Amino acid sequence: MARKKKILSPTYYELIEPVFKALVELDGSGSNDEICETIIRMLQLPDNVVDEPHKGAASQRTELEYQLAWARTYLKKYGAISNSSRGVWMITPEFADKKEIDAKAVIKFWTDRRKNDNNKEGSLPPELEDDNPENDGMEVPEELEPWRTELAETLHTMNPFAFERLAQLLLRECGFSQVIVTKKTGDGGIDGTGKLRINGIFSFNVAFQCKRYSGSVSAGDIRDFRGSLTTDIEKGVFITTGTFTRAAKEEASNAGKQQIDLMDGEEFINKLLEYHLGVREKTIYEVDKEFFQKI
Repeated sequence: MARKKKILSPTYYELIEPVFKALVELDGSGSNDEICETIIRMLQLPDNVVDEPHKGAASQRTELEYQLAWARTYLKKYGAISNSSRGVWMITPEFADKKEIDAKAVIKFWTDRRKNDNNKEGSLPPELEDDNPENDGMEVPEELEPWRTELAETLHTMNPFAFERLAQLLLRECGFSQVIVTKKTGDGGIDGTGKLRINGIFSFNVAFQCKRYSGSVSAGDIRDFRGSLTTDIEKGVFITTGTFTRAAKEEASNAGKQQIDLMDGEEFINKLLEYHLGVREKTIYEVDKEFFQKI
């Protein structure tokens, strides 16, 4: 009897080959967003699949983004791709001449390695039994590490006004000045304003809105925010701890309307990490078993 799939999104083992093909199409390198958008187009994924939220606690990503993180990790362990500290993925020199990759070979590589590590006969790979990659024994992808979940949960439980002050502080670190939080409700969607100066010469008046969502911001939310912008505002920034639906992203970048820049929960956490706001770096050592086996 066929196993019933529990999620709408393609699973991580179904995405291994598309991720590699996406990077080939992107000339060998791409960011998480570029890979995701390329795969959405390649697989012609409908909005309900693209916008499906991941069911993890205080998740700030979609199910598709979650599964893609694991697919990239499998390819990385296989040696087919690598990533920089800024989250850009690239095809390794060993695979630079390949146009596609065999997902079964990638899965088998990890299954065989796990058998050797456990020194026992392996059963069917868990990826053939359920849709949860966390059951496979693979180390958690960098963007899914436990501290990120803890930070996401902390952001979700913050006082709303405290979160706005945090956004104010982050924008200042990003180069904004004269950042003011409105500290009132019913203000038409604007939570604060500021001025962004570029290269010490050009400056823009910016308004921002902050939403501590655990779900997705809709296209209607973007339209409402845009409608609240006054004529002296040259740029709008929408910040959320959740995600943006595909329609919201399209609405924000609509060529015929004022452009709205978006910062989702994943990017918000990345910025907190970049400027060391509310996080402290901690060194953790990992035993390299292959080193001791090959020395």
